[in-house]
Amino acid sequence: MRIAPTSNPDFAAALAAAINNKTKPLGSLGALERLASRLGLIQNTVAPTIRQPAILVFAGDHGVVAEGVSAYPQDVTWQMVENFLAQGAAINVFARQNNIDLHVVDAGVNHDFGARPGLVDRKVAHGTRNFALEPAMTPAQCATALEHGAALAADLPGNVVGFGEMGIGNTTAAAALMHKLTGIPAAECVGAGTGLSPDGVLRKQRVIEAAAERHAGVDDPHAVLATFGGFEIAMMAGAMLKAAALRKVLLIDGFIVTSALLVAARIEPAILDYCVFAHCSDESGHRRMLDALGAEPLLHLNLRLGEGTGAALALPLLHAAANFLNEMATFASASVSEKSA
Repeated sequence: MRIAPTSNPDFAAALAAAINNKTKPLGSLGALERLASRLGLIQNTVAPTIRQPAILVFAGDHGVVAEGVSAYPQDVTWQMVENFLAQGAAINVFARQNNIDLHVVDAGVNHDFGARPGLVDRKVAHGTRNFALEPAMTPAQCATALEHGAALAADLPGNVVGFGEMGIGNTTAAAALMHKLTGIPAAECVGAGTGLSPDGVLRKQRVIEAAAERHAGVDDPHAVLATFGGFEIAMMAGAMLKAAALRKVLLIDGFIVTSALLVAARIEPAILDYCVFAHCSDESGHRRMLDALGAEPLLHLNLRLGEGTGAALALPLLHAAANFLNEMATFASASVSEKSA
């Protein structure tokens, strides 16, 4: 889908003037000024709004857990989905606190939930295959996941979409995508995930390196996603692409969410114009992935939980950026003298 870049030099200059004319020294609101500019460029207005923000949390299982790459059993994925539905997880707490509409999506969990209030069923399959042995998804499954994500993003009424995920084994998939799409050595992409020991991290690294060698001829971003990704990662990428095409603000969470964006950016580079990076997580590799995308995160809180928690915590900064641009007095309106030189 076509995503229009937000670059418009004339409008960017008008937006900068609106920010600079507020009653403050130039640049004194730091990152909030850059964030206000980003919001204004996305919405093509000097009076941006934050309307009905939502977070989509996509859950899926990964066949690569058979290689011993996670400290937790695969059942934790569906158990945590149950926790989301019971309103007991960190993302539930932070979403309530910040008045965020939370949508939990079964993208491909290895469990049958049945019809459940609050659960969006878009299950493509009961988890991916083991990419250490074969591609994680068929091309058709990957395309279906992308399409489901796009449809979910299109149905959201607001103009800010945050992204979260749940899936035992998904840091392995994310690290494999990062390694394959950026060329960064696998050793610099892998981390402890849910709490692996140093030996476990090394095992994860070797699994990724062997899989990358097995699938060495795969380089198209769609094929890389199908080979190494997860249903939740593919569905996020589809949702991101559609949300940006609709000129919504994309609020990007941690390592796994950023890997979905990495894929989406390889498909449509202009998507980066629509992204606000919530935080830099403590998962090893996230800082390098952010650097590869030219991203500047708002927060560094030593988070490594996922679920969209960083996105939820960053939302008040979006409100602050929009509010100062809309409500703060100008030098003229407040009869305050400007800097003389």
